[in-house]
Amino acid sequence: MNLKTPGDTMPSATSEMLDQCTSGELVARLALIVGPDGLISSPAELLVYECDGYTMEKNRPEVVVFPRDTAQIVAVVKLCNELCVPFLPRGSGTSLAGGCLPVGGGVIISLARMKRILEVDLRNRYALVEPGVINTWLTNRVKGQGWHYAPDPSSQGACTIGGNVATNSGGPHTLKYGVTVNHILGVELVLPDGRVMQIGGPVEEAPGLDLTGLVVGSEGTFGIVSKVWVRLVRNPQGVRTLLGVFESVDDATATISEIIGAGIVPAALEMLDSLILRAVEEAFGFGFPLDAGAVLIMEVDGVEAALDGEAARIEAIALRNKARHVSRANTEAERMLLWKSRKQAFGAVGRLAPSYCTQDGVVPRTRLPEMLRVITAIGKKYQLRIANVFHAGDGNLHPILLFDERDPAQVGRVMEASHEILDACLAFGGSVTGEHGIGVEKISFMSKLFSPDDLAAMVRVRQAFNPGGLCSPGKMLPTAGACAEPSAVNQLRPARRASL
Repeated sequence: MNLKTPGDTMPSATSEMLDQCTSGELVARLALIVGPDGLISSPAELLVYECDGYTMEKNRPEVVVFPRDTAQIVAVVKLCNELCVPFLPRGSGTSLAGGCLPVGGGVIISLARMKRILEVDLRNRYALVEPGVINTWLTNRVKGQGWHYAPDPSSQGACTIGGNVATNSGGPHTLKYGVTVNHILGVELVLPDGRVMQIGGPVEEAPGLDLTGLVVGSEGTFGIVSKVWVRLVRNPQGVRTLLGVFESVDDATATISEIIGAGIVPAALEMLDSLILRAVEEAFGFGFPLDAGAVLIMEVDGVEAALDGEAARIEAIALRNKARHVSRANTEAERMLLWKSRKQAFGAVGRLAPSYCTQDGVVPRTRLPEMLRVITAIGKKYQLRIANVFHAGDGNLHPILLFDERDPAQVGRVMEASHEILDACLAFGGSVTGEHGIGVEKISFMSKLFSPDDLAAMVRVRQAFNPGGLCSPGKMLPTAGACAEPSAVNQLRPARRASL
């Protein structure tokens, strides 16, 4: 067969035959690496992997592989390089910004079967885990010994440690304990060319550049994390959890600012507005007052002797800011039900509408009342209901836009409203993401958030790790080189295949 050279134009029928031929070869060779039960390639099964928690954009991969160790990841990556096929890592798919979207098609490397806790060293306060370990599994493993893993995203019952590393996830308790990057000591990284690199490790302070901090939050564009060293934290002596009920969102947000201004650093400050309260109450029956404008979950932890005093100060501040009343969780069971209501709030939203889109913006705490009024106005402008549940203590907003994705007109209004909300966050001196990442959803905002010189520096850093652009193409940055743009990937692949 006389195949065309890379510079020639290939007839579409021949191109399709070549695509099918090479796709079959790709699947067959991947099966030799991970075994026949270690991949899926049928169109029906691949539907599950065409998007993540951000359902506004979808694209189906050619194949999903499930490696069980670092060696299998390396072999898969090297094969993808040989065939010039794009690839990207995926955990549980709970990303809300399209971080797991296979923009260029290709191969999804699912880390779901790499789920072992390899080592727990309480004396040196760390654990070594594989990237597919579910967040809560680690805390459950050590909680009986008085320790825990601090980052606690609302999806912690489903999301993976590897996914947390990719997006630098937060959670309700990051106000006091910090986000994921503050608890990652090091990673083992399979680079996009198949080499394996250890960055950091179990030592608290490694000399040299902070490459661990660089990799955390890179959204899988620097390579594939195959092991993670995480910091473990001692459980506090005691906890006090309070629920403040307010007539208005303004009163609740004023309380937040005054608590922080008083020098109190709560473990968590979470706000739920009236719309989300209805969904949560229907789902869990906690006893939330459905006529309230908002509620605040306020928690302090630490040395037992100081907690009653701190809780009393917080209660006084809430009452001074027109709280209808403030109650305390009197038992651990009551406290856990309260937190279950908060952390599973997004799931309860399904009771309000067939579809929803969750945004993730940040504003200074003092601008929260203004920002929430803007969100309300945007909802009225686009005739959309918007529910609010968010990490109020650090200004990390999560407005939830309710709609029906079967109606294209509603989808269009949701996208326009989302962009206006994020533009408003920037206007208030904030950011377009606090923990969900940029993914594909917010690429257009990067040029609003950073200067051209900043973006150029970011591109150069990414190219140092990922010069071919095959790893997680089309993510995070508005400009990219080589194979990184989906169009470039699609152009290069038939040419590369013609030489096989």
